[in-house]
Amino acid sequence: MRKDRILVIGASGQIGVELTLALRKIYGGANVVASDLREENDLLRGTGPYVSLDVMNKEMLHVQIIRQNITQVYLLAAILSATGEKNPPLAWNLNMQSLLNVLDIAKEEKLDKVYWPSSIAVFGPTSPKLNCPQQTIIEPTTVYGISKYAGEFWCNYFHHRYAVDVRSLRYPGLISYKSSPGGGTTDYAVEIFHAAKEKGRYKSFLGAETRLPMMYMPDAIRATIELMEAPASKIKVRTSYNVAGMSFSPAEIAAEIGEHIPNFEIAYAPDYRQQIANSWPQSIDDTSARTDWGWIPEYDLSRMTSDMFLNLP
Repeated sequence: MRKDRILVIGASGQIGVELTLALRKIYGGANVVASDLREENDLLRGTGPYVSLDVMNKEMLHVQIIRQNITQVYLLAAILSATGEKNPPLAWNLNMQSLLNVLDIAKEEKLDKVYWPSSIAVFGPTSPKLNCPQQTIIEPTTVYGISKYAGEFWCNYFHHRYAVDVRSLRYPGLISYKSSPGGGTTDYAVEIFHAAKEKGRYKSFLGAETRLPMMYMPDAIRATIELMEAPASKIKVRTSYNVAGMSFSPAEIAAEIGEHIPNFEIAYAPDYRQQIANSWPQSIDDTSARTDWGWIPEYDLSRMTSDMFLNLP
């Protein structure tokens, strides 16, 4: 049996930094190769190998996978929802072609596993707002959501047509104290903590009652690794699994922050991201993930808020 050798593409991003560090703890620093177009994130320096890599250059990607004896790829490079609306053709091209490049190489080199994240952005205004199920009406209204939905079916196709073991999660909004968000509609839930600590006030770009599914980064990293380490026989969904952590609105998170910073103030100035948020569900039904491979979140709003203030620099 060959030794696990993992390539993380997009390792300097919000998810990539923490996922790379977690994988290095499990598999050993030397066996997890971090890559990105950006400079190596400071948190990754000295923890394992790093290569500058453009996932859109399929030939060079292929060379690196062979040269590094890679057996698993985690593809995290993407243009997110809010940023994607500023340049839809670029977002579509990057999000779609990067996945196809990795899946083609995985098929050719017979890689053990591929991980590719989807998102709640696949859902649209016609999807159920409460406890949105695994299988439902999906009509996304952003280029990011469209690319993720198309990507889910490319993953499904490569699994059934070519036996590529590709796995995926539909991430909710992700919150972390370690790395910066990457241009998503749920970024306010990270920004608000920094603003609260530094200035005692925050102006939200979403309205007070805009409830959205969210997840604390430690849960997201754990869900990703648990999915990837589950036996293939337990993975029943080959598009992408719903995963849930918590749901809250800007007003609710502001109230929770107020328990730690009593004079905290929040104002509301909804912008173009409000329309994106309005198209998404308020909560997610992740019964399939719980049943198939035992997913259970550990953090609710209160526990996450306490941990954020404990760890924010």
